[in-house]
Amino acid sequence: MNNFNYVEADSPSAALAAAAGDAGARFIAGGTNILDLMKDAVEAPPLLVDINALPLRDVELRGEMLLVGALARMNDVAAHPLVREHFPLVAVALEQSASPQLRNMASIGGNILQRTRCPYFRDPVTPCNKRNPGSGCGAIGGDNRRQAILGTSEQCIATHASDVAVAFTALGATVHVTGKSGNRDIPIREFYRLPGDTPQVETALEDGELITGISLPLLPTARRSTYVKVRDRAQFDFALASAAVALDIAGGTIRDARIALGGIATVPWHSPQAERVLTGERPGRDVFERAADAALAGARGYGQNDFKIVLAKRTLVRALEIVTEG
Repeated sequence: MNNFNYVEADSPSAALAAAAGDAGARFIAGGTNILDLMKDAVEAPPLLVDINALPLRDVELRGEMLLVGALARMNDVAAHPLVREHFPLVAVALEQSASPQLRNMASIGGNILQRTRCPYFRDPVTPCNKRNPGSGCGAIGGDNRRQAILGTSEQCIATHASDVAVAFTALGATVHVTGKSGNRDIPIREFYRLPGDTPQVETALEDGELITGISLPLLPTARRSTYVKVRDRAQFDFALASAAVALDIAGGTIRDARIALGGIATVPWHSPQAERVLTGERPGRDVFERAADAALAGARGYGQNDFKIVLAKRTLVRALEIVTEG
């Protein structure tokens, strides 16, 4: 690991000032992602700004929104009564992430910023346009069993890793950030960037900006919701396919649907196509399968990950069945 400087900040303004003084500085909270990347020689920030003392851990209702502080720990958010009452899919997504030990350390803000687990990205001697622009994408034509089938480009097919970001995407969350130009509110569906020709640009964050919280609208739809995750191992593994589903059903008809998929795309994948198929229909296997077909209509496999197209469809259908049965 390269040498680096370390400072502790006691306020957002102090954190921003410290980061602004050193190009390449990174904020650190739980450290469960950035420290791994530093150990693997994927990242070498000259300065780590510790933000754990910032007052950003609350989970509270503000009007018609639930605000989750960026430094709230994953296990604390999953267990919070407001989250379990209003957003069960968020609790389930968090509980199916990582291990209990990591969830006790990892922050919500850090989790939605975690970088891909693609082995080519995490091995500095292999080609990766995300890590080293212009070097090529080793996963295309290489080991791509876990890689994306939606949102890909000829430059990158790396899968986004976060579970809770998929739940947030389904619910239309907003990411709150602060920086040298002031505060900004970024819809999470606009927060992540498709790889295109610049896979190294992963989010809408500007240099030196700090996430302060995530807000979720209090929707009736969110109360009937779940998150289904399919993975190789039952514990401490990333999704091969996942589905975040929320439905508002009245009089036997789906009045509103919120759908997002994980484990299969380069970003948390919102599916308005599936939502349109479901809205106005009576719940049932036939309409669920049509929604799954619509969600995966643009999918492209790269050989080893072709199975994900069928797996993702089945995962979405199962999530819809669980929500309607419940």
